[in-house]
Amino acid sequence: MERAVPRRPSVVLFDVFETLVQLEPLRERFVETGRPGHELELFFARTLRDGMAYTLAGEAPPFRAVAAAQLAITSGHTLTDDAIAHILDGFGDLPLHPEAETAFTLLAEAQVPAYGFTHGSAGILESILDRHGMSGRLRGVLSAEAVRSFKPPARVYHWACEQAGATPGDTALVAVHSWDTHGAVKAGLLAGFASRLEGDLTPLVERPHVVASRVDEVVAGLLAL
Repeated sequence: MERAVPRRPSVVLFDVFETLVQLEPLRERFVETGRPGHELELFFARTLRDGMAYTLAGEAPPFRAVAAAQLAITSGHTLTDDAIAHILDGFGDLPLHPEAETAFTLLAEAQVPAYGFTHGSAGILESILDRHGMSGRLRGVLSAEAVRSFKPPARVYHWACEQAGATPGDTALVAVHSWDTHGAVKAGLLAGFASRLEGDLTPLVERPHVVASRVDEVVAGLLAL
């Protein structure tokens, strides 16, 4: 698909985990169940890998099911069902990144609707926003579970655009994952990459339309297109 002509988006989609929501507090739950804290990154990477693999094979199970299976594998099958549930229940208690509120404010002032766009349950982000007093800051939360998929196939981005009532060329994805912005650009969306997680982009990925260190800076850049 042709790359979208850079212009100010009419809708913005936010990736959720690590883009809007901090995963770091989950580390403590690993320790509480007797596992080393460094398993957090391995667990999450494997969850994304398997979710994408299931998607390529046909249909992906729900995020929580994939994550539960990976917790069992990552721990060497030493975690009980209760311990796995304790870690996974922590997703609903995660905090927002500090720049999320500023990003939401910039879009509200510009009258550009925003949505969360996640692999996981929409209820996770909804509960986090409610706990932070920001339940009205997003127009809604779109979960790829509705189409039994993980990102980044083009059809998933196109589905999100349809749900948001916008064309791909008028929709922007904001993420800290370069594979996610790569998928969005390949699907014809605008893309903004926040580099605070990965640092520099590799030459293998499609160049996002906006690159900045923080999510709110990325939003400001998209609004300036």
